[in-house]
Amino acid sequence: MRDSRLDLIELRDVVPAPLADERTSGEVWRTELTLHRGTFYRIDAASGAGKSSLCAFLMGTRVDYKGHILYNNKDISAFGVREWCRLRERHLAYLPQELGLFDSLTAMQNVLLKNALTDYHSEAEIRTMFGQLGIDTRADRLVGTLSVGQKQRVALIRSLCQPFDFLILDEPVSHLDAESNLRCAEMVTAEARGREAGVITTSVGNPLSLADVEILKL
Repeated sequence: MRDSRLDLIELRDVVPAPLADERTSGEVWRTELTLHRGTFYRIDAASGAGKSSLCAFLMGTRVDYKGHILYNNKDISAFGVREWCRLRERHLAYLPQELGLFDSLTAMQNVLLKNALTDYHSEAEIRTMFGQLGIDTRADRLVGTLSVGQKQRVALIRSLCQPFDFLILDEPVSHLDAESNLRCAEMVTAEARGREAGVITTSVGNPLSLADVEILKL
C-alpha cells in the first residue's frame, strides 16, 4: 500500500470455507459488498455465524475462505509478509475479541508497547484516554488484576495508538455497561473522524453505541 490511503475494502462472494456448503441469507457472505473509508459499519451476527472469522480474513491472519477480498482493487491473497506488515502498522487497526493483552505487564505498558511502533500518541495523551474511559486509576496496575470490562477498555485504547484507515473492532464492549459503552463510542468516533477513517465493528447483542452507523446482517 506504501503511503496511499486504503479507501475501499471489497468482498466478492466471500464465505468461510467451513460454511461453504451451507445456505446464507445475510448481507455479507456470498454477496458483492464494498466498505468505504470514512463510513461506520456494524455487523450484527448470531454466535457462530463467522464475525470473528471475517475480522481475521480482513487482517490477513486467516485465509480459509472462498471468494475474493480486495483492498483498493487488489486481491489480498497476493499480498506478501512485507505488505501485510505495512497494512497492519499504517492502515488497519484491530481489537480482537480475545484482546491479546499481556497479563504480566501493566495496562499502560501494554498500550505503550503498541504505541512505540509509530509513536502516534504521547504518554500524556494516552493517560488522558485512560481518564476518558474511567480507568485512569488502573493504568499502572497489572492487566492480570483487571476485570474483563477494564481490559476491554485498555485494549480499545491500544488499538487507537497507531495510524489507520479502517478500525476493526470485534465485540469491543461486550462486558461494558451503557455509560462505559458510550464513552468508548465517543472516543472511537472522535479518533476515526479525525483521521477520516472507517470503522467496522461486530456485535451479538451489545453493540458499540456509534451514531450514523450502517448496519449489516452477517
